[in-house]
Amino acid sequence: MSDVCDVTQVSERVVREVRDALPPEETVLKLAESFRALSDPTRLKMVLALSRRELCVCNLATALGMSQSAISHHLRTLRALRLVKFRREGRMVYYSLADEHILELLSVGVEHAREA
Repeated sequence: MSDVCDVTQVSERVVREVRDALPPEETVLKLAESFRALSDPTRLKMVLALSRRELCVCNLATALGMSQSAISHHLRTLRALRLVKFRREGRMVYYSLADEHILELLSVGVEHAREA
């Protein structure tokens, strides 16, 4: 079975409907960057850990068995993409997910992966 049409029959109405429903190119690029960041197993584990609770760098590093330096490097990427946020409390810095959308994305992704 081929996954290519045997007959070319383009429906301009359908094509227009699909094109009109696509988000702006800037949004697509931002989404692709976020997915690219989450495609890294280390960053994905970090975000999954932060989906459970707010964590400081030292607890996150210990939980994942990594150095604080490596965790900080990945956190910079996740912060730049607005996937995580931080707050200071004295000399401590705590990280958490940026918003509920990230949690929803993770939940759906984990559910999909478990069903596969």
